[in-house]
Amino acid sequence: MEALEIIKKFDISGEVLSCEPYGEGHINNTFLVITRHEDRRVRYILQRINSNLFTDVDKLMRNITSVTEHIRAKLSQEGLNPDRGTLTVVKTIEGGLYAIVDDRYYRMYLFIEDATAHQTVTRPEDFYYSAVAFGEFNRRLGDFDASTLYEILPNFHNTVVRFANFKNAVERDVMGKAKDVQPEIDFVLKREHYYSKLVDLLDSGEMPLRVTHNDTKLNNVMLDNVTGEPVAVIDLDTVMPGSICYDFGDSIRFGCNPCGEDERNLSLVNFRIDLYESYLKGFMSAVGDVLTEVERDNLAMGAIMMTIECGMRFLTDYLEGDTYFRTTREGQNLDRCRTQFKLVSDMEKVLDQLNEMARNIR
Repeated sequence: MEALEIIKKFDISGEVLSCEPYGEGHINNTFLVITRHEDRRVRYILQRINSNLFTDVDKLMRNITSVTEHIRAKLSQEGLNPDRGTLTVVKTIEGGLYAIVDDRYYRMYLFIEDATAHQTVTRPEDFYYSAVAFGEFNRRLGDFDASTLYEILPNFHNTVVRFANFKNAVERDVMGKAKDVQPEIDFVLKREHYYSKLVDLLDSGEMPLRVTHNDTKLNNVMLDNVTGEPVAVIDLDTVMPGSICYDFGDSIRFGCNPCGEDERNLSLVNFRIDLYESYLKGFMSAVGDVLTEVERDNLAMGAIMMTIECGMRFLTDYLEGDTYFRTTREGQNLDRCRTQFKLVSDMEKVLDQLNEMARNIR
């Protein structure tokens, strides 16, 4: 079916002028739709949802609308524009959250104008403002019952399960690669005491269950084109119940490494503690009194956990024949795991300092 016929499934304003591929996302196919409504142009984002990854699209979209409606109410209370401050789901002409066309799933959002999602950290202030954005995201969802959300990707940050999967990959060694990566395998095994820490705190109730974004990279924050300040958090596909330390930690994993994720020269890979401090300040300035002391005490551990989890997953995939993460060259997943482990080592050396910052920055 042609794009125009798909677009007509949604309750949009005006005559369709164009529909073109848009953005740099790797999961869903994204298009920019432009319409003419009266004397102005209106833009929308149309996406074909990757139903191979997100197998229950109905639950996926219910998660997104539950969270965005809650945020919209908070934005209205704060005197802010809900259409600009969060994703706005455009319903189908029949009132649905998505359309099914030729066994493919489509959704539509209003385009957030005069803002940009940056792919990399080129200015420290962008990283700081992304922290503000995710802090505000957590504050506005602080009274949302996270247990009502569906677990779209089960055990996504369950490091106990990730470690079990890793050990299974080492034991099976289907590609015969384990003998060549023993130092990396030992790195993971020696840190077994980490893997149950956050999971146990959540299970015991000592750490509150929160709405977690689970992909807290800079490119999932829209920053104002003029002021550079945060406008909205986007890409809510992986919104699930979890720990706030997961989201904080994944931002640090991504943003405090000055190199590419697959950098081969590990001497160039260094944990930037100055960027950690900047992100922490931005996050704390926005999250308000939502954080508990247990969460505050485990923010730095969250950074270590998300980084070693990511490295563990890269190494698992390498051992299993590169079947999950897309690669463009031989050994890329091994290089990716090594950068993560280098960052973990760097963070471990300054963990006391990172914890002190988290306790003192309010």
